Order: sequence, then C-alpha cells, then structure tokens
Amino acid sequence: MLDLAGDTILFPHPCHCAHLKKNLEDPTFGQMPSWSGLWMGFLVPPGVSQPQTLCWGPKVACTTAWSITLPAADDPGLEYSDVLPDSFPSAAAETLPHFLLEPQDAYIVKNKPVELVCRANPATQIYFKCNGEWVNQNDHVTKESLDEVTGLLVREVQIEVSRQQVEELFGLEDYWCQCVAWSSAGTTKSRRAYVRIAYLRKNFDQEPLGKEVPLEHEVLLQCRPPEGVPQAEVEWLRNEDVIDPTQDTNFLITIDHNLIIKQARLLDTANYTCMAKNIVAKRRSTTAAVIVYVNGGWSTWSEWSPCNNRCGRGWQKRTRTCTNPAPLNGGSFCDGQPFQKITCTTLCPVDGAWTEWSKWSACSTECTHWRSRECTAPAPRNGGKDCSGVLLDSKNCTDGLCLHMLEATGDVALYAGLVVAIFVFIVILMAVGVVVYRRRCRDFDTDITDSSAALTGGFHPVNFKTSRHDNPQLLHPSMQPDLTASAGVYRGPMYALQDSSDKIPMTNSPLLDPLPSLKIKVYNSSTASSSPGLHDSTDLLGGVPTTGTYPGDTARDSHFANVRSKGLGSQHLLSLPREHGYSASGTFGYLGGRLTVPGTGVSLLVPHGAIPQGKFYEMYLVLNKAESTLLPSEGTQTILSPAVTCGPTGLLLCRPVVLTIPHCADISSSDWIYQLKTQSHQGNWEEVVTLDEETLNTPCYCQLEAKSCHILLDQLGTYVFVGESYSRSAIKRLQLAIFAPTICTSLEYSLKVYCLEDTPDALKEVLELERTLGGYLLEEPKSLPFKDSYHNLRLSIHDIPHALWRSKLLAKYQEIPFYHIWSGSQRALHCTFTLERYSQASTELTCKICVRQVEGEGQIFQLHITLGEHGSSSDTLRSHHSGATTTTTQVGPYAFKIPLSIRQKICNSLDAPNSRGNDWRLLAQKLSMDRYLNYFATKASPTGVLLDLWEAEHQDDGDLNTLASALEEMGKSEMLVVMATEGDC
Repeated sequence: MLDLAGDTILFPHPCHCAHLKKNLEDPTFGQMPSWSGLWMGFLVPPGVSQPQTLCWGPKVACTTAWSITLPAADDPGLEYSDVLPDSFPSAAAETLPHFLLEPQDAYIVKNKPVELVCRANPATQIYFKCNGEWVNQNDHVTKESLDEVTGLLVREVQIEVSRQQVEELFGLEDYWCQCVAWSSAGTTKSRRAYVRIAYLRKNFDQEPLGKEVPLEHEVLLQCRPPEGVPQAEVEWLRNEDVIDPTQDTNFLITIDHNLIIKQARLLDTANYTCMAKNIVAKRRSTTAAVIVYVNGGWSTWSEWSPCNNRCGRGWQKRTRTCTNPAPLNGGSFCDGQPFQKITCTTLCPVDGAWTEWSKWSACSTECTHWRSRECTAPAPRNGGKDCSGVLLDSKNCTDGLCLHMLEATGDVALYAGLVVAIFVFIVILMAVGVVVYRRRCRDFDTDITDSSAALTGGFHPVNFKTSRHDNPQLLHPSMQPDLTASAGVYRGPMYALQDSSDKIPMTNSPLLDPLPSLKIKVYNSSTASSSPGLHDSTDLLGGVPTTGTYPGDTARDSHFANVRSKGLGSQHLLSLPREHGYSASGTFGYLGGRLTVPGTGVSLLVPHGAIPQGKFYEMYLVLNKAESTLLPSEGTQTILSPAVTCGPTGLLLCRPVVLTIPHCADISSSDWIYQLKTQSHQGNWEEVVTLDEETLNTPCYCQLEAKSCHILLDQLGTYVFVGESYSRSAIKRLQLAIFAPTICTSLEYSLKVYCLEDTPDALKEVLELERTLGGYLLEEPKSLPFKDSYHNLRLSIHDIPHALWRSKLLAKYQEIPFYHIWSGSQRALHCTFTLERYSQASTELTCKICVRQVEGEGQIFQLHITLGEHGSSSDTLRSHHSGATTTTTQVGPYAFKIPLSIRQKICNSLDAPNSRGNDWRLLAQKLSMDRYLNYFATKASPTGVLLDLWEAEHQDDGDLNTLASALEEMGKSEMLVVMATEGDC
C-alpha cells in the first residue's frame, strides 16, 4: 500500500497494483501480471474523485523512498505545475531491447522435452509467453553476463516444453512460445517459436515398382515418402549404395522425390530402394528391381558357302548370328531365320583326254620318226584335270641301225627277214596261250556254283550248324554255313533256276551285308511247285522255326534257303545290339507286313508290293543303344529319337517302306529345325533331309506327329531324328521317374530320380536296368518341358520328417548340367538322394521332391513310402513290361487295317489327276499329309503311298473312321459303300 501522509506522496518499495489494473490504459501495463511490482505515486488534485496514477516502468531495484511535498489542497492559487519538479529522477536513457538469440522451432522426439532459449540486451527483464499465456516465473532459468564489446548487460532466459504441454493444447494452431524483453525504453517481442511432436509413419504413400526397360531408354521410379513431422528427407539407394546425382549425372532426383535414369545402361541393372528419414526414424520402401535388357540384333551375313554339289544343281548357305548385340537379361531373340539357302548350279569339271596318236612320220636322216597327239578329246574345262603324259613321241626307226651303216653292209634284207620271223613267232605263241587259258577256265567253272543261282533256287548239298540252345531262332554268330561238306541233310533232287529275272544281282547284293546274328532268307516261288522233296523247313535249318504266319500256300513258304555272309567282319553293323526286347525280325514277301519292337514305339511297315513278286526277304529292326553307336552331335543339335537300324541295307524295294520312330520334341514350338540323318558304312552321320527344305531329289518323306515321326524310305539303313533350336526357345519333352529299392535292410535308403527323353524306349531301358538293380518305380513318370536356355536342371528334396530321418546330401540341391540333357547322347541320367533313418523301426517316409529347370518349368513329387523287408510295389514295373510279350511280326493282310480290295479301289479312284483337284491331292490335305506333295507326285500310285502312311499312323487304333470321314468330305460316297460292305467281310 502507498503511504499518504498529508500532502506528501511517499514512493515506497515495490508494491502490488492489482487494484489499479483496470485504470491503466497502456497496453503493456494492462497485460502485466498481478504480482508485478511498480513504482508509482498518487496525485489527488482537488475536484477529482479518482486518484491519478503515475507509473514509471516495471519493477526496478530501489533501496530508498522518494517523497514530494505538495501544497494544501485548499490553496486555490497553486497549480500542480507549480508544485511538481520539471523532471523526475530516472536512469540514463536506454534503447529498446535487442534480441541476440531468438527461440527456434523445435520438435519433441518421443518423450524428451525441448529447450527454448532467448538472449537480449539491454534488457531489465525477459519472460516467455506460450500460446498467449505467461510462463510461470519459476519455470524460467535466467543467466546474466556483460557484453565484452559494449559493456551492456546481456540477459538470457531458458524454459523447457514437455510433450504433455503440447498434447494438452486444443485447437488447430500449433503450440508456440515467444520472448518479451523490457528495458527503460520499452519492450520488444521475439519471433514465435513453434513446438511440434515429431513422428514418421511406417507406410509409404507410393513405393517404387520394378521394371524391365530396353537399353538407353528413360526409367522413372516414383516414391512418395510416408507422412511425418518434420517432413522426411528422401534418398535413393542402388544395391544399398547411396545415389549421388552430382557424381553420376545419369541420375536425377526430382523435387517430388522421384528417381529418373536418363539413359538406362547395363550397369543400371540393380535393386533400387527409396529411403525416407527424419529426426525420429528411417523408413525403407520395398526394393524395385530394374532390369535393363538388350534385344538381340543380327550380325552381318557370312559369305555364301561353296555350292554343296561339285557337279550340277545344289545349294549354297550363308548364316548370321544373333550377337550384334546378343540378347541379355531376357531381351528378345532376333526375328527371322539364322540362315538362308539358295540354289546353285556348278558346271561339272571335265578332265582332259588325249586324242589318238597320229601316224609315225617318215624316217629322218637321224634315223628317228615322230608321232603326236592332242589333249582335246575332250579338252579340260571347268577346272578339270589336264592330260598327263607327253605330247610328242619319237623312236629310232631302224632299231638302232642307221641307214648308211645298213647300206654299207648290204644285209638289209637279212635283218628285215629276221624281224618278221620273230614277230610271227610271238603271235603264234600268244594264240596258243589264250586257247589253253580258256580251256582251263571252262574246267574250273564246272566246279563253281553261281552264287546268284544258289541264292535263288539251285542248292548244293550243305551241312548247317545247329542253332544256339539259348535262342533257337538264331544261328550262332561265329558259325558259318559249311559249304565244303560232301554230305548234307537234304538229299533230294536239285533244280535249276527257271527264270533268270528272279535272280538278285550279286555285284551289289544286299544279301551279303553282314547282319548282327540274323539269318537272311531268300525265296523263289518258281521252285515251290517243283520241289516236293522239301517239306519241312525246320529239318533243313536244324530246328529253326519260321517267323510269322503266312496266309495262302504254306507249302510254298516253307521252301527257302538260309544264307549267311562270309564277310561279317568287314562292316560296322556287327556291333549292333541284339538284346532281347530291342530287336525284331521277320520274313516278308510280296504281301508285305509289319515289324514292331514292343514297348519302344518303333515299327517298320512293309507295304503290299514293296518286295518284288516271287521274292522273300528276311528283314530286321534294331534299336541301337547309345554306348554301341556313335550318335551325331554337331554344334547345338540335339538328338530327339533313338537310333534305329532297319535292314538289310541295299534291298531292292518297289515302293517305300514306312519307319516309325518316337521323338521327344515339342512340335507346338515353331523354333525347331528338324533333320533326319543316316549312318554310312564308315560310321559317319550324313544329312538325309531337313524338313521343309525338300526337293525333287529328296529320297524320303517325314510325317511329323506330336510324339512320333513316320518316315517313307526307299533305302534301308540306320536313321536318327535330330533337331536344332534357332531362337533359344525350342522345348524338349522329358519324363521324370523315381525309383526306390525293393528291399531295405539297412538304415540308409536311396531315391533315384531319372531324367529321360519322353520316348517309350528310354523308359523301357531304365525299367529293365532298375529291375536288375532291385529297384521299383514309385509313381507314374511325369512330363517336364525342358527349354533350350542354357539353364541346368535342379533337383531338391523337402519336408523330410527330421525326427525320424535325415538327408545325407550336403548341399541344398543337385543339378544336372544343361548340355548333358540337351545333347541327348547321355542316357539314364539321374540323381540320387540318400536318406538315413535313426532307427530300423521307422518304416514310413513322406517327403517331397522338386525337379525344375532353373528359370523354367518344374514338377513336384509328393511321396508316401512304406518300407518293407520285401518290396511288393512292383505292379507299375510289371505294367510297363506287359507289352514285351506282344507280337513283333505281322505278315500279309493281317498287318494292315485297310483290306487290299478296298485299298485298290481307292487308289483306282484317286490316282488319276482331276481338274477340280478332287483326287489324291485333296486326300493328302484331308489327312494332313500335304506338307510336300511333290514327293507323292513322283510315285506310281500317290494314293497308295498316302494310305501306307495312314496305316503307319494308325497302327495302334486302326480306326477307319478318319479315312471314311476324309472320303466323305471329298464326295467319294461310293468308296464308303465299298468300305462298309467289304470291310465287314
């Protein structure tokens, strides 16, 4: 309280002035808190009911009281101006406070409070105001110091703001604080400092997505960081390394945090991550894989190769490779063909030849005469060889005696007579020698039988060796027919050859080809009726039964001769395997027939009329195993079928036979180049035909189906079907088969996974191998498409019950190299998974085996195995072998689905060309055999060849409906009537 004593206003120590607050008009004072102390005085002039207040600033340090004596109030002559002094005591003049440090925006991280600091001079007081409210004086921490330069007092105030204070604020405005500084000259306010709670959300508003882009194209990776306070900073990582656009100008980070790769390079193939961070945390986006691929480009064409035919019409080839550039990282392969072929004609080289010698010239004075010849019969041309020898020839024309010497002696007539006598003697001696030689040759010829006659009907007594006991159908390969014995089994009359046209020429006779433990039978129907002494062929052969059944005259079929070649060691066919189940043989005549190797998909169809009438050949069909035959492996070619030998080679055939072999190509893919190859007598593989590149000179025709290839052949031999991928997209069909041991008495247990070509013969071979090893097939084999992509085949085992079993495989998986599979030359490829059980009591095994091509297709086997002392799960194995007992040889009409009479009528109806095209050409189109019609057009009966091919295609089903439907669509309804009537008969 102020102490009023009379007319004196006493200015005591600071006091409260809350009761005066409403009378203060100054905005600064109006905001002063109730506890703020003021120096003040009261003047109560007369007539004024309310006291006037004088205030001189905020609380100041003062140790004494000031007093002013005023006149009495009732003194009318005095004014206040006369009483008050001109000025009141005050401190030296000061400037407004100046902030040296203003409070800054701050963020509360988690629960840690923030500190706000401000510093000013000159300042008598500094206080914080937050959200319009003064901060309690006790929450201020004040520091004072002197400015070394100006000597002024510097005041610093600090407060703390907690997370709770910020969270308790209601409203849309952020929490803020402000400093207010006082001096004698007035007040100064600082900037507002905002206090916010810092955070960073977990999820990105937009994450980058992986892309595949071509080389040198722009790439945009978008990123919108998660919401946060303060706003998150964004940086990009490439394979965990921070991208700095200043170091690599190919990168650009936009203002909205997107990453731009201006021109994609191969080194930009990487994993990209957008990373957002602020003072609270870091957040990583999902990784975006950017793959920069390169589309393949063709190289320049190579030079044209030389014409493949040295003489006449042939073809030239040039190639290019998809290496400019090569496709990378999944880039597309080059469009188009990697090779081109054009026809070429090479002038045949003509070797030079001499003309006849000219007549001798007259004898010269040097006692010599001359004769000449020229290399013009013909002259060499087109690179032919020149004549070898001399152009001129000379010799002494007097037998060494010069003319002048003869004249000197006078004995010219004597010498001439001697020469003539010697010449006549030599001529007579030569004539006598020729006569004697011819007589001796005639005597010798009576002791030699014509081999062609022996083969076709004129037989000498022979003594045949007995057959082997283990296979009565075959003669022992090391035993030759004994043609020198004086006595034989057959003692009946001998018959001469009646028809010379029935002879088989022996200069290039196929019957002398060496055969792999096979017999060749040659029959002549003309000797059948005149040979009553020959009744039982088994007697003649020492117990060898005939193969196949023959309709008609069986007596004729029993009359035959068994001839073995003496040159077995000269040909490569000696090495052909003759294992049971991989070969078939039979004797065929004019009526034809079929040979089948059971369980392999291999067969040979001998059409009616293929063998000349009156002749009978024993033919054979053999599957060559890989270890016994050198298979072709040129470049990137792969073997698609087993190598098959049909023989004997060189047989004279009147029409093509049909060889059917299985293959493992996925023909739905158009990336294959198919070839048929044959093996020469020297063992080399030669190209027979490339599919879709046939010419009129092509000796065969291939009809390609989904799982087999039917080949029309004019020559028998060894053949194999191969393929080549020209765009790295071709697919082979594989089959996967898993085998387990039949008996398991130890703790170890092995599972074998075979990777085989998807052909019946490959599975049959493995089944027989495992049968000998004591294994059995766990499940039906599964098919797997295998792509020409250089990627290996990976096999792994999973879900083993580790409480009972453990795997002894050290790695996580096994792999079969790509080229081992793609080449096709390695058979029975497999991997073994060896497991070990902890106890003999564990008899149950469940696991999963995964087989897949890296970056390709795969298969999964879910296995449930019950172990037993003696396995009984061999039903599957037996089912696959059930076909081993089927008939291997069918002879005559029983081998064909279409009756001969119906066949002849169809041929008569369609062979003749029709202007409307309603002939054999339309039938080929309906039966999908019109890939190369020129081959059929060169045959005497195109329809007959088409029907032969149809017979081979439908040997299993034999359904005539497809043929009937084709004829019906052609409008050949009369043929349907014939098929319906005669077919039932």
